[in-house]
Amino acid sequence: MAKVIVVGGGPGGMMAAVAASKNKNQVILLEKNEKLGKKLFITGKGRCNVTSYKDISEFFQYIPTNANFLYSALYTFTNINTMNFLEENGVKLKVERGDRVFPVSDKSSDIIRVFENTLTKGNVKLRLNCDVRKFVTEGNEIKGVKLSSGEVIYGDKFILCTGGCSYPQTGSDGFGYELAKSLGHSIVKPKGALVPIEVKESWVKELQGLSLKNVQVEIYSEDNKKSLYKNFGEMLFTHFGLSGPIILTGSGIVNKKNNLKIRINLKPALTQEQLDKRIQNDFKKYCNKDFKNSLDDLLPKKLIDVIVTLSGIEPLKKVNLITREERKELVHLLQNLTFNIKGTRPIAEAIITSGGVDVKEVDPSTMGSKKASNLYFAGEILDIDAETGGFNIQIALSTGYLAGMDF
Repeated sequence: MAKVIVVGGGPGGMMAAVAASKNKNQVILLEKNEKLGKKLFITGKGRCNVTSYKDISEFFQYIPTNANFLYSALYTFTNINTMNFLEENGVKLKVERGDRVFPVSDKSSDIIRVFENTLTKGNVKLRLNCDVRKFVTEGNEIKGVKLSSGEVIYGDKFILCTGGCSYPQTGSDGFGYELAKSLGHSIVKPKGALVPIEVKESWVKELQGLSLKNVQVEIYSEDNKKSLYKNFGEMLFTHFGLSGPIILTGSGIVNKKNNLKIRINLKPALTQEQLDKRIQNDFKKYCNKDFKNSLDDLLPKKLIDVIVTLSGIEPLKKVNLITREERKELVHLLQNLTFNIKGTRPIAEAIITSGGVDVKEVDPSTMGSKKASNLYFAGEILDIDAETGGFNIQIALSTGYLAGMDF
């Protein structure tokens, strides 16, 4: 029996504490906030997309950073294990579009409550408002953690689950990196992942608040025109650029490359010829109207003025006077609305962090540190990130379980 100290009460930390308590260890969970799961509470717009229903073998294609490192963790505690754990503890689940798994209640608080109850049953001692500031060490072994109050809590094993540095208001302020560095760990520079994209075109402000469904986006290199990312789904215009699911998923590319553009196909279900025929039909219908008043059936109202301006067609030109060449240019514009990418929004606005503790210095079969003999890691503090869809929470739970069960 060991005294296990878990630092951080997010999904990874809570699962690590649950797993460690099963082996009759004495477990203490330290959380700097006034409650557990503060970031988990707001995920999925408060609904908590807790995992994905895809086969576990498919997860790796949705993990762009260090996917191979996660084989042991994801196969030891799978998405099915997560679902069984929650349902056996009273939370009914449902599967939505894209194999996303949510509680039937649409309340993230129900997920957190399961962990709270399980921790209580496992006799885990919970310490809230508990800010860890440094490790107390002897050689390459940790003896305890020193709190901001000056108190030292001693233990045998330590699991660091302090998250990344996105959403710092939830407690993920990046200090866990300093704790890891103090023991000799390398930190891959943190960047925002699943973060909105800023564009250089100022006219994007005119589209602020406009949400589009069933569009296709493509990010490509301005230097060699190489396509780097393509996706279909929902997006949102903001005052600074672009957001929404398919934009957030592609943002990781923006962090790794320069001179990028993003192209939006507003009508991806139609070929050029089909879209041209559709426009011709609309022009026949509105043949006596000005061009600026002829696109109501084709586009959202907020988008019309921008498209009219970018098309180069005189707004007051009668539809029946528009040339074939002008119409072809309009077709091209609707399927190639292009922006120059400025970069991503600050990391504080990112859903997750890309970067963190270098996984080369962590044993993938245990989550144990290769630098300190009794230190383990779980969750977002590691240099791992995945796309949206429940994958990141599952990674936190899987790595937390693996770290906690090694005692």
